[in-house]
Amino acid sequence: MNYKEQVKKYLDYCEFRKELDWNTLKAYRIDLKQFFDYTQEDVPDKKKIEEYITELHKKYKQKTIKRKIASIKAYYNYLEECEIIDDSPFRKIRVKFKETTVLPRVIPREEIELLLNYMYSRENVNSDKTYKYWLRDIAVVETLFATGARVYEISHIKLDCINLNTGLIKIMGKGGKERYIQVAAPEILDILKKYYEYNSEAIKTSGFFFVNSRGNRYTEQSIRLMLKKYTKLAGIKRNITPHMFRHSFATYLIEEEVDVTYVQRILGHSSIKTTQIYIHIAAKKQAEILREKHPRKLMNIVRMARAA
Repeated sequence: MNYKEQVKKYLDYCEFRKELDWNTLKAYRIDLKQFFDYTQEDVPDKKKIEEYITELHKKYKQKTIKRKIASIKAYYNYLEECEIIDDSPFRKIRVKFKETTVLPRVIPREEIELLLNYMYSRENVNSDKTYKYWLRDIAVVETLFATGARVYEISHIKLDCINLNTGLIKIMGKGGKERYIQVAAPEILDILKKYYEYNSEAIKTSGFFFVNSRGNRYTEQSIRLMLKKYTKLAGIKRNITPHMFRHSFATYLIEEEVDVTYVQRILGHSSIKTTQIYIHIAAKKQAEILREKHPRKLMNIVRMARAA
């Protein structure tokens, strides 16, 4: 068995049979290359695998290590299912992780407001060319916050996946899973319509709804750079990323007492546990509850005035 050939076949299987998304395939490719560059064996023994895992712990955080090991395990499970090997070498490996909870980074409401107000202040530009790119940028930022979608999901929205009359958008999520999200605010829908009006020719040619100056898909990296530019121009010191809009979207919905299961479906989380982390950071609602419901509020506490 040649691992280079088998890895290629496995990645083809993941792409065409399992229809995994580009980001997942990229991660698998990197993780498997890293593993075999180190081991240089088709099926390394337990000692070699343990050495490799130790090297991972020297370089990466637990979340990354967990993902890399899962990538390799999935590959060997595939070989086992295809009867290319008898047993996965990872069957004898026991990896325990100290689970750490990293709370998502949320953009304060006042900073979202500041950013959007700054962007709208740039609406009255001189040329049509500049205006149509401004329309695209404000449409992207509004869509990020309106839907809570991941940046690559926004970048990959196709023209035939968005209904500008109803505001319904079909999102292609992780693993090719589809979900529908409604853009409910009329003012955002108006921006999307105006953006399409000024960019319709390029959009129709590329097939993607958000396009760059060359008429190609507006990439994830371009969206990150655009957001960084406007954040800086708005005078915001915080490093705001597209994914922080997703965290903010979920947190603020939960603060408004939206049921966590609804938030789960909107975000496209396969497990409710992933969504429940936002319950812990809904600070505004927590402060309100403690202010109004804390038992001390019902106690008769007398504070004596300090003598002069």
